[in-house]
Amino acid sequence: MSAQGFSDWLETPQGRYVLDWEQAKHDQLVVDIFGFNAVQIGWPGLDYLRANRMPFRFNCDDRDGGVQLRSDLHHLPLAGNSVDLVVLPHVLEFDANPHQILREVERVLVPEGSVIITGFNPYSLWGAKHSLARRNKLPPWRGRYISVSRLKDWFALLGLEPHAGAFGCYAPAVTQEKWLQRFRWLDAAGDRWWPIGGAVYVIQAIKRVPGMRLLMPKWKDRLARAKALMPVTQKTDHQ
Repeated sequence: MSAQGFSDWLETPQGRYVLDWEQAKHDQLVVDIFGFNAVQIGWPGLDYLRANRMPFRFNCDDRDGGVQLRSDLHHLPLAGNSVDLVVLPHVLEFDANPHQILREVERVLVPEGSVIITGFNPYSLWGAKHSLARRNKLPPWRGRYISVSRLKDWFALLGLEPHAGAFGCYAPAVTQEKWLQRFRWLDAAGDRWWPIGGAVYVIQAIKRVPGMRLLMPKWKDRLARAKALMPVTQKTDHQ
């Protein structure tokens, strides 16, 4: 799937409407997630980790431009059980093999680590427009929208447990700022009367390890492992 033009769309009134909601929700979620290493996969021009306080935060993408780690997203050059938080903003819906990306995320997450996924909701007014759009779709209608229910099925297969989430942006897919403002009342009404009908969603899942006994962390060992990641986060030309 091609995400070409998506960054430009985020600069439009419609894109800013979505981005403002997503950024606020990420700020609420990531501020209380603790550990040593956090990575945002995709969209290096955005900072969904800005409210997080982990000492090592970096961006990974398969394209150049503002990233600390360039890599094939289906085969992350990170050790297993080494990352405390992974953020995936609108990555899965623009990839031909989203399940493999999620599998890699599960591999690199520490037990009890979190992944936060953002996506467009196919069961919304925006999802209906996406289904009716013509073949040559412009952003954000290009891509394959993934429902929350399908994500939960994938979570179950990978040992990830849904923990928190929200739907947002209930205004119709209008493009002009004045119309977006006139429909803002739907955001409050939608949360109350149609909570699963928002145009976008954010969902957090936690990696669970069956039979694992939770012990007090050995902070020196975790700090050493965190520092060991730092050479990897140098910008590379991975082919």
